[in-house]
Amino acid sequence: MQIFRTKPITPNEFSDTGLKKCLTAVDLTLLGIGAIIGTGIFVLTGIAAAHQSGPAVVLSFVISGVACAFAALAYAELAAAIGGCGSAYGYSYAAFGEIVAWLIGWILLLEYSIAVSAVANGWSGYFNNALSAMGMGLPEALTKAPELGGIINLPASAVILTLMGLLIVGVKQSSQLNTAMVGVKLITILVFIGIAGFNVHPENWQPFMPYGWFHTLPDGKTVGVLAGASLVFFAYVGFDAVSTAVEEAKNPQRDVPIGIIASLAFCTVVYIVVSGLLTGVVPYTELGVSSPVAHALQLMGYHWASALVSTGVIAGLTTVMLVLYYGLTRIIFAMSRDGLMSPFFSKVHPKTQTPVRVIVLCGIIMAAVAGLFPLGALAELVNIGTLAAFVLVCLGVIILRVRHPNLHRPFKNPLNPVFPLLGAFSCSALMAFLPSTTWLRFLVWLLIGVIVYFTYSIRHSNLAARK
Repeated sequence: MQIFRTKPITPNEFSDTGLKKCLTAVDLTLLGIGAIIGTGIFVLTGIAAAHQSGPAVVLSFVISGVACAFAALAYAELAAAIGGCGSAYGYSYAAFGEIVAWLIGWILLLEYSIAVSAVANGWSGYFNNALSAMGMGLPEALTKAPELGGIINLPASAVILTLMGLLIVGVKQSSQLNTAMVGVKLITILVFIGIAGFNVHPENWQPFMPYGWFHTLPDGKTVGVLAGASLVFFAYVGFDAVSTAVEEAKNPQRDVPIGIIASLAFCTVVYIVVSGLLTGVVPYTELGVSSPVAHALQLMGYHWASALVSTGVIAGLTTVMLVLYYGLTRIIFAMSRDGLMSPFFSKVHPKTQTPVRVIVLCGIIMAAVAGLFPLGALAELVNIGTLAAFVLVCLGVIILRVRHPNLHRPFKNPLNPVFPLLGAFSCSALMAFLPSTTWLRFLVWLLIGVIVYFTYSIRHSNLAARK
């Protein structure tokens, strides 16, 4: 039963661990906004509206947002009570035991790394389009993976290596860049809202639910509001990255819950407003393009605003990559510190106070993947991995309330166990709407994780050493 041994909860998770404590509640909120607002609002809104939900994509965002709200409350309680930079991995270690914690950590490694590489591919397309508009476009061979007839997707690799250098320098500098980029994309969104608000045609909202709630087409494709909710859930991926910053927050027990809840609430409102306006200014059938917001502005004749949105997309995708890359390195750092991965990864550079080794290794691998492989459907693994983590975090709140009733909880999940159960149920339901091929790839990755655990982690765990 040693695979179910749990990690003791100690105040040491909030003490000095070598990482620099420099982030405020505002920094953490902007970190969350930086991770959340990106691909979802600039790409998935139009695709979900055109192919799955119609104007009812607003409801798809509401459903996904509610599921994430329950998960966010659970994250806030555990981040304030348990701490540690391992996010769902660390919480599962305390609630469920080592094997479950390892698998969640393993899932998060896939989720964050694939997400960064996938977003880098999207960033590359927009960046090269901007260069082409100025007459400086790169040769096609340097913007496509070998499988697509190119040599390497150079911009995708280059942006990850640039972010690698920034994260090495320090988390405060990374936070400052994130703040500036968040400002750019929020200005972009405000411009769209300002223009679209005066160009709404209510007839575009009819029929409101052309695909109904949910049904399967003869070709196996799922459509409807609930299928759309499973797709646009990707738009919310990232708020959990705030919980990886516990050990670099000035007052983690107060500021981390604020950062998690405030960033999710703000972004949910933005998504609902933008998706409602987008389907109001242009028929939903015309939104199935890679940049629906910029496309809608072009159709309305606002070409300058369309160009501005493209700039906002580049800024938005940059912050998504930055925050997810940051979260990935902190999760590996936490797993290494617990002995489940090599101690090589838990060394902190004395000058920059950052885990340089992890940052460099992750950067090189993700740059290679982004440059050499078209990721395609692999991006769906991001959703299923995130949902699995959310389910366990919600259940972890209930279990720890029973096992550690006297644990100091600066933030408490309201209506326990109702809200955590609703979170676990709603996230499980969204997982059920994902394609079977995604489930198969997910299970294969889990199998690899089990092999790694029983060949290395179970023997090198710090908990094994104590016995």
